[in-house]
Amino acid sequence: MLVLGIESSCDETAAAVVSDGRRILSNVVASQVDLHALYGGVVPEIASRKHMEAILPVIDRSLEEAGVSLDDIEGVAATRGPGLIGSVLVGLSAAKAIAFAREIPFVGVNHIAGHIAAIFLEEKVPPFPFTALVVSGGHTNIYTVEDFDRMRLLGQTRDDAAGEAFDKAAKMLGLGYPGGVIIDRLAEQGDAERIRFPRPMKNSPDFSFSGLKTALLSYLKQCGEPPTQDDIPHVVASFQQAIIDVLVEKTIRAAGDCPGGAVVVAGGVAANRRLRQCFREACEADGLDLYIPSPALCTDNAAMIAAYGTRLLEKGIVHSFDLNALSRWPVGMD
Repeated sequence: MLVLGIESSCDETAAAVVSDGRRILSNVVASQVDLHALYGGVVPEIASRKHMEAILPVIDRSLEEAGVSLDDIEGVAATRGPGLIGSVLVGLSAAKAIAFAREIPFVGVNHIAGHIAAIFLEEKVPPFPFTALVVSGGHTNIYTVEDFDRMRLLGQTRDDAAGEAFDKAAKMLGLGYPGGVIIDRLAEQGDAERIRFPRPMKNSPDFSFSGLKTALLSYLKQCGEPPTQDDIPHVVASFQQAIIDVLVEKTIRAAGDCPGGAVVVAGGVAANRRLRQCFREACEADGLDLYIPSPALCTDNAAMIAAYGTRLLEKGIVHSFDLNALSRWPVGMD
């Protein structure tokens, strides 16, 4: 089955053509990072307007790179949510229009489930069931995944997502946007043991990162003056390690209770190099098989939406054209 995937949940306009849910023929992403960097974060109204400008050229380019036309497409999958509602509506509307005009099936996809499905675009795929951590700018959730349409939530953030904590920490330190990418780079030059930030909610399956941001703010106030260029790598490395330790510990603990022995880590923060290293070490120590998509498939993209959408279409799940976008949509909820 040849499926066109469309993703527009935040500030990336993306389209992809995927064959049989496994082989990527094209995966085009138009980023708005430079635009939103002027404001230190994503401005929803600006994001939705830029999606409207980019959506058709991005779809055209994805078809061109795949070497196919709309006549060849057998199904359309688009992010239905969760995400910025104005942004989601752009991609969802485009997908409905194409499916209606071509008389082909359409399905709305959960963005979080799409992140998990990204691993099935890699050569090495996990067996069901497995434990999945989805960690990004908007989500920090752990699931037991029994099948593509059977995912059970084990833990989630009670406030900020891990990626949001990175962005806000970078803003406190005047490092710019997107904070996660900047911190990932600077932390390689720092000592992660220099400052002992708290590891919140150690005994809970849920996450909380707001207190960690407060701890960083308190540290900066205690210093009395902004950290020097020499000190910043140590600060961000220590802050980053506190987040990573919590993510790794809770995921490994959850995996110990899962019948399967595999761990999947997905979402934009899964592209972080230190996080990938720490998960490799922890899974090796506990005898668990680790699966992390390549960095390009960790960040928001449409190939993952097409991959998950293909699985739904193959199960006979087709949505009507009155399907609405959702700003909040827990995995497993219709």
